[in-house]
Amino acid sequence: MKIHVQRILCATDLSDFSNSAVIQAIGMAKEFGSTLFICHVIDLPLVTMHGAAFVYPEDQIEEMKTGAMDQIKGLVKDSALKWEVVVETGPVSSTLCRLAVEKQADLAIVSTHGRTGLKRLFLGSVTERLLRTIACPLLVVTPPEKAGRIEKQFKGFGFKQIMVGCDFSADSGRAVEYGFSMAQEFEAVIHLVHVVEPFVYRDAMLPESIKTEALTEVTTGCRQRLENLVPADAHNWCKVEIACEAGKPFQALKSYAEAHQVDLIVLGVRGHSLVETMLLGSTTDRVIRGVACPVLSVCPP
Repeated sequence: MKIHVQRILCATDLSDFSNSAVIQAIGMAKEFGSTLFICHVIDLPLVTMHGAAFVYPEDQIEEMKTGAMDQIKGLVKDSALKWEVVVETGPVSSTLCRLAVEKQADLAIVSTHGRTGLKRLFLGSVTERLLRTIACPLLVVTPPEKAGRIEKQFKGFGFKQIMVGCDFSADSGRAVEYGFSMAQEFEAVIHLVHVVEPFVYRDAMLPESIKTEALTEVTTGCRQRLENLVPADAHNWCKVEIACEAGKPFQALKSYAEAHQVDLIVLGVRGHSLVETMLLGSTTDRVIRGVACPVLSVCPP
């Protein structure tokens, strides 16, 4: 199924890290002929003193908005695309989620850059919140110094090696659709990868030879299921690689991406329990933190 990306919402906090997402968004908008909305949200802290709340003067807020708009215009310059600046005040993640709906965005783009420390540990970064709440696919861009190796290998904009992590859930099924659509758009190689966690299939009481045979049988079955996900005509317009890896999902996907010089990872995002989200994080979260390439997270409908 061909995915149409007609409207893109890109968020920036105007830092050098975050502005790398704007560069990526401009390239995507040109590739797809999309309308681009570049958004900056001013999160004004509420300061209270002796029971009274401090409210920023309206003229100061307008000055901040004007300054943000000027900075964004300086980033885009004379790029030949249809675009619009959006500057608002409010909580960052909820404001971006609202804007994604209002602008009917087919894709949102952000950077991984965010604050660290106890607040991030307990509340999660803006990007992590968006992964679970935004109503459209989210492309998370790696900061430039982390992605330097990728940029040196692939000159110019585009993706040449796309990996889709597939666990055969409905969410990963949507990720497969997006992966093939991207592969068709960029004439890229697509890697369908499933990770088998060995502890799920082993029994400590069984001989090693039997455990190995059982794991081989499971892997063979998973490879066949991956083959069945490939569209009938896909081989006419892209090269398809099928792989079954063993280990922890986020570690195996990271290792595969590095070994095959993957420059885009596509993953599905599902709801998780509160405890898992707070203490462990999802596979998608962990992959985003560990890899040196953009990650496209595809949310449930």
